[in-house]
Amino acid sequence: MGTSPDGRNINAGCGSLYLEGLQRLVVQEHATLGVAFDGDADRALFACQSGKVVNGDGVLLAVARFLKSQGQLRANRVVATSMSNLGLERALAREGITLARTAVGDRYVLEEMLRSGSVLGGEQSGHIIFLDDSPAGDGLLTAVKIASLVSMHGHIESLVTGLKDYPQTIVNVKVRSKPPLDSLPEVSRALAEAQSVLGDNGRIVLRYSGTEPLARIMVEAEHDSDVQRFSQSLAAALRSSIGA
Repeated sequence: MGTSPDGRNINAGCGSLYLEGLQRLVVQEHATLGVAFDGDADRALFACQSGKVVNGDGVLLAVARFLKSQGQLRANRVVATSMSNLGLERALAREGITLARTAVGDRYVLEEMLRSGSVLGGEQSGHIIFLDDSPAGDGLLTAVKIASLVSMHGHIESLVTGLKDYPQTIVNVKVRSKPPLDSLPEVSRALAEAQSVLGDNGRIVLRYSGTEPLARIMVEAEHDSDVQRFSQSLAAALRSSIGA
């Protein structure tokens, strides 16, 4: 798909941001696998035979399982970011694999991999680092790795069994300043209440955008009602405290 470039249409309506066409084509062609790259091909996402999307979390789970079975997953450890779904953490834990989280960004993933000696890391967005092969994310390498696993072990859906995506939302709040979030009493109260209710069955990530006047709220939980409830309570607290 998208093989007629004119210099202006790179990934227009296709690629890793627009998977719908690929999903339809995989089903229509009875294909085993579909691969979508981003503009510079350092990320890859996949479509199953059924058209279902497998993102970077699914790739990390599939590859981690294989590497562990071969005795090649050092310290039984995978590195991901704060954006990877809680479902990935739970699925890896059932395999005896630890998930280490970093700030968002492949540079932070690589730093932690080098620090800890981990061989596999990446982001939910499909940016995967196979450190035994390269310190850089490479969508083509990711595609070859997954295609190899599929050829050996069956369709990609069988490689990600047990991966349940917990409901998740991200809310952006425009802010007038960026004081430390733990210095805002109203935000701290709302966060403490949410964490008390969710316990180990949810995650909350509060952070400022590095490039825009925004605070980002990520809430993930077993039940969508909790996701909506706490994302809105935290957004209200942020708006009241430092909203623009």
